[in-house]
Amino acid sequence: MNFLKTDIAGVYIIEPVVFGDHRGYFMETFRQDLFDAAVGPVGFVQENESYSRYGVVRGLHFQAEPFAQAKLVRVIRGRVWDVALDIRPGSPTFGRHIGVELSGENHRQFFVPRGFAHGFAVLSEDAVFAYKVDNVYAPQSERSIRFDDPALGIAWPVPAADRICSEKDLRAPSWHDVFPASN
Repeated sequence: MNFLKTDIAGVYIIEPVVFGDHRGYFMETFRQDLFDAAVGPVGFVQENESYSRYGVVRGLHFQAEPFAQAKLVRVIRGRVWDVALDIRPGSPTFGRHIGVELSGENHRQFFVPRGFAHGFAVLSEDAVFAYKVDNVYAPQSERSIRFDDPALGIAWPVPAADRICSEKDLRAPSWHDVFPASN
């Protein structure tokens, strides 16, 4: 596996080695020893999967302490634009984001550490999205930031007219409402 550092400390793009032939392919999607050596120890405790159709935008979601979560995400089928937003006050990259295309074809994975909000937009007809987390879901700690807040400058590749969002995501507070000191 290749662990590619990004412009934001702690966020990695992971490219597995894919062995393919006329029958199909094989790849390791996770190996604890390699992950620990490249990223550091993270104890994943839950794995989730979602299905979405074209235009769905999910996010930007995070859990507050003490239930913050690191995520290792990948797309099994389809294509998504995946975004990690640094919400660590005091971080030199606080308020900055990084986006990457994940697909069932490129097999890339994205590691989003604790202290980040996360979201994605589906670019293909549909997508199956899988992710490991290092802390269980705690509804009382669930938080979100409005995905299309202009203050964030995220260029979502799905046209606004095609976006499909949950009511909860559409009602999410703005960046400045969640982090008023960032004004």
